Amino acid sequence: MTANILEVRGLFATYHATAVLKSVDLDVPRGGITALLGANGAGKTTVLRAISHAMVKTHGSIALDGERIEALTSDAIARLGVAHVPDGRGTFTQLTVEENLLVGAVTRPRGADTLADVERMYALFPRLAEYRRKPAGLLSGGEQQMVAIARALMLRPRLLMLDEPSFGLAPMVVRQIFDVLAQINRDSGLSILVVEQNARLALELAHNAYVIETGRIAISGTADSLRSDPRVKTAYLGI
Repeated sequence: MTANILEVRGLFATYHATAVLKSVDLDVPRGGITALLGANGAGKTTVLRAISHAMVKTHGSIALDGERIEALTSDAIARLGVAHVPDGRGTFTQLTVEENLLVGAVTRPRGADTLADVERMYALFPRLAEYRRKPAGLLSGGEQQMVAIARALMLRPRLLMLDEPSFGLAPMVVRQIFDVLAQINRDSGLSILVVEQNARLALELAHNAYVIETGRIAISGTADSLRSDPRVKTAYLGI
């Protein structure tokens, strides 16, 4: 068993003929939370899409638990336990909250453990329990983000990837979501890779972090070291 749940080496990615990632190296330690920071257009979202083999053409090595996955389809990568909560949340708006959660478990055999996991999601996000029969499209943005995260957790993933989970949400809701992510990691040891523009919040949550600039990793280290790095303070923390 490797120390890192995910190891990315020499990753290039392109949209059509446009190069976005340029030899990115990145590790997600097993049982840790890793943050990927950067400005709009730096390539943060593309890193997650490349890992899950969605919408981009890639070249390089991506290993999950030591096994290369870059040639696999998105469905195959999900079946291996990589859950991706995309930007925009990807909520199935016409389905109820509970139907959305069950979609997250579609690759698992249907049974009592699936229903028990649904109840665990309601324990993590009590507000969703009140709306279990309500179409997800009628929920607030924060509630839809909770649905998206809970749906991803229904996969019982080995790696949870989140793209801008705080975007467009009220500070109180963001704090609730990040508290749940910290709790999940603390209680179950779930490995998490989070892309986030709110650097202060991300560095509070994460154990390790990377800063990506114009498709390349510019800074990396522990979250504490990045918090004290003058470059990060100036560009991302406003200090």
